[in-house]
Formats: sequence, structure tokens, C-alpha cells
Amino acid sequence: MEQLLQITEDISALVWGWPMIVLLLGTHLYLTFRLKFPQRKIWTAIKLSVQKDKDATGDVSQFGALATSLAATIGTGNIIGVATAVSLGGPGAVLWCWLTGVFGIATKYSEGLLAIKYRTKTPDGRMLGGPMYALEKGLGYKWLGILFCIFASVASFGIGNTVQANAISENLALVFADWMSADHIKTTTGFVLAALIGFVVIGGVKSIARWCTALVPLMALLYVLGCAYILCVNHAYLGESISLICREAFSLKAVGGGTAGTVLMVAARYGIARGLFSNESGMGSAPIVAAAAQTRNPVRQALVSSTGTFWDTVVICAITGLVIVSSIIAYPEISQEDGGMLTKKAFGMIPYVGTPILTFGILTFSFSTILGWSYYGERAMEYLAGKRSIVFYRIVYILLVFAGSTMSLALVWNLADIMNALMAIPNLLSLLLLSGVIAKETQHYLWDRNLDEEVDEDSLPSA
Repeated sequence: MEQLLQITEDISALVWGWPMIVLLLGTHLYLTFRLKFPQRKIWTAIKLSVQKDKDATGDVSQFGALATSLAATIGTGNIIGVATAVSLGGPGAVLWCWLTGVFGIATKYSEGLLAIKYRTKTPDGRMLGGPMYALEKGLGYKWLGILFCIFASVASFGIGNTVQANAISENLALVFADWMSADHIKTTTGFVLAALIGFVVIGGVKSIARWCTALVPLMALLYVLGCAYILCVNHAYLGESISLICREAFSLKAVGGGTAGTVLMVAARYGIARGLFSNESGMGSAPIVAAAAQTRNPVRQALVSSTGTFWDTVVICAITGLVIVSSIIAYPEISQEDGGMLTKKAFGMIPYVGTPILTFGILTFSFSTILGWSYYGERAMEYLAGKRSIVFYRIVYILLVFAGSTMSLALVWNLADIMNALMAIPNLLSLLLLSGVIAKETQHYLWDRNLDEEVDEDSLPSA
């Protein structure tokens, strides 16, 4: 087992190394310039996200699709992932993480556009879409669509399910350690969590979207307000924190006696990597649910989808980064801790509210991630094995929620990281090869001001 764990760690480090970082960030930058900076329309996109296209084709509202996407995206990576970036890459990693989110908006926009452009309608009226359909119908590469779905379905059991359930049970075991044994807490958590997830996912995308629509705004708002309170407590250190983040993000000072490169290189490596992992722009997961949205045309949903990266990284990760860095300056003794412990101690230094905010964030973010990824995996499985496979998938998914709550998951973490990277490769290929289609649609609907134009429902292909 130790050998297998080491092998998967090495593979994970390889697939998430510089080549993947360059590919993802390069795609972000290329699409940003090719599409004439769609980030300029972020406020229009936010306004569209809370509107309804009731007469448009789709299974859920635009906001419902966005909430489900955010549910899957906003997870422990927003809290512990940022602290890990700071721990490994220094305070400058926060700025690189933020910049990755800014440019990633263009990629998330492009994914949403292709999801609507190439979605199909099933005989029972459901909308199906995502990178697998863009690869099949836009490029004729069905075999790549199949590979994407294999990676996505495996990833849903890992990063989307067991590791999130484990994060919840481990956190509750720490909180209630004085009341009962850790094994008892984890087992109870597993039963309750599996029952809750089963209750929601059995209703399909409409049930998932309904719960995410209620849960995501509440959990994000409470977490942001909690972090804002911590920043008020640390207000004396905010100026120094921002200065340190910006200074170290571009520092050419050598690290590790010159063997590890410059501070800039280390900060960029870990900040970009955690930013990419956090917002999932380019991974291909979010467009799966974007395809179910009720929208008049591909660009309207593309804009709504792009706000997911804005809220996830540009807002939540940035605020978390400021909390971590200002806490390190205020309490230097915690600066040597690793990501998870650094997060715990940074929040724990704030009297009364620090630990509850962290606990609430981990619990709600992880729970919502399980909900969002259940839909991604379900659609991937349906593409691979047909509609009849959905019931089997849901049963296995719910059982793994319980298993994840009660077992050690170091190996699963590594496998999930590998699957996420492998998902990204065919998705990025579709984005780059279909960038001409994306640019043409963007020019017509966005820059030529035809956002209210409606695509003919009858033009949609049948699944």
C-alpha cells in the first residue's frame, strides 16, 4: 500500500506539474485575448445570473445551473487549498491564485458557451451537454468524449464524494472529540450524510439544483461575512498583508540557496496550481450542468457560467488568502505550519468566531461539493452506458459517501487529483480547437449586442 501510495503521489505530481499549469494558464490567456476580454462583462453576467429565461429551453434556471456548479466548485480547496499555497509558495501565491481566477473567467465562459452550443435533447425532454458532446459533435472525436467521461465518473467518486465526506467526518470528530470516540462520530456522520445525499440526488438535476440554489448563497454569504469579521479584527495588518502579497508575488530573491528558483517562481507555481484546482476552469466539470440551463442562447449562459470563477476564486479565495496572511503577520508562530494546520491555527487565533467559521465553511462547502459532483458523474455515466446506468450509479455514489466518512483516503486523494488532470486534457483540446466557434458566437451575441436573441429550439439535435 505504501508503494502504491508513493506511485500515485508521483503520478499526481507529474500530471499537475508545470506542463499542465502552462497548458491551463495558457488556455486562460489565449481565450481572454481571442474573445476580447469577456471579463469586462462580469457585472452584466452577474445581473443575468439572477434573471430567469422561463420560456427558454432547459431543465433548470440559469441561477440553478450556476448554483449547482458553484456547489461542486466551492469546497475545501477554497479554505485549505489557499493555506497550502501560502504554506508552500509564500504570501505571493495569493496574488497568483487571484490572477488565475481573473483570467480563468474566459475559460469558464467558453466552456459554458460550448455546453449550450452542442447540447442535445433526449426523447423525454432532458438537456444533455458538456465536453463529451462538444468533442463528439463539434470535432467528431467521440473516443475523446468517452475518455473524458471515464475520467469524470471516477473523479466524481473521489474528489467529488469520498474525500469531501471524509473532510466532514474528520472535522466533526475533532469538534466533538470530548463527547464520544472518533470512530463513533465518523460512523454516525456517514449514515446521516449518506441519507441526506440520497434524499437529494434521487430527485435528479431539479432536486439538486433546488437544494444548491438554497444552500450555496447562504453558505458563501455567511463564510464571507465571517472572514470579513476576522479581517476587521486583523485590520491593523491588512495594509502590510497586501503589500507583502504583492511584493513577494514578483520578488526575484533566490529561494533555498538558489536551488529552488526565485520567490516569484515558487509563488507562481503554487498560487497558479491551487487557483486552477480551486475554480475548475478548464477541467470540464461545470459545463455539464450549464447545458441543463434555461437560456435563450449560448452566450447568455456562458456569461452566467463565468461568474462561478469570479465568486469562487476572485472573491472567496482572495478573502481567505487575506485572512491567512494577516493572521500569519499577527501571530508569526503559526507561519511554519502546513496547509491544513495553518488554516486551523489562523482561524483559531480569532476568539469565539474563528473556529466556528472554519468548521461551518468546511462542512457546508464539502456537503455542497458532494451534491454538485453527483450530477457530473451521473451525466458522464449516462453518456457511457445509457440512462439505465443512472440508478446503479446513484446507489454506488450514496454508499461511497458512507465509506468516505469512515476510511483513510490518502490514496483516493491522489487518484482523484490524477483523474481531474486527465479530465482537463480533452476538455482543453475542445476549447482550443473550437475557439473559432466560440469567438464567432461571442462576436454575434455579445459584442454585436444580440444578447436577447433566442436560438430556435427545434434546431437542437436529439440524443
